[in-house]
Amino acid sequence: MNTRFLFKGVEVNALAREYILKRLERIEKLVDPVSKFEIEVGMNEQRKFRVEVMVRTPHHLYRAEDATTTAEGSIDVVVDKLEDQIVSDRKKMKDLKREGARELKERLHAEEE
Repeated sequence: MNTRFLFKGVEVNALAREYILKRLERIEKLVDPVSKFEIEVGMNEQRKFRVEVMVRTPHHLYRAEDATTTAEGSIDVVVDKLEDQIVSDRKKMKDLKREGARELKERLHAEEE
């Protein structure tokens, strides 16, 4: 996993960093192996941890962010959002392929008649 961390005004210990990487393994299984992960952790005006994750694949860019009182809570929400985006995108592509195959089959059948 090609990962880049950016910490803005916060100190994140090694334990939290390992937790973030562990949670992102779920996303890594869903995307291409050459994907790049960019994780940004910072504090917002309300003194909450703001976590933003961008996943760059060869054909898509997925992005999610959330702000809660803990970095771990934010990363849980962000991973769920990213997973929803990726699964939705995969479903769309699968449906488009089926639709194209169905249309091709109909054209071939019309030409035979």
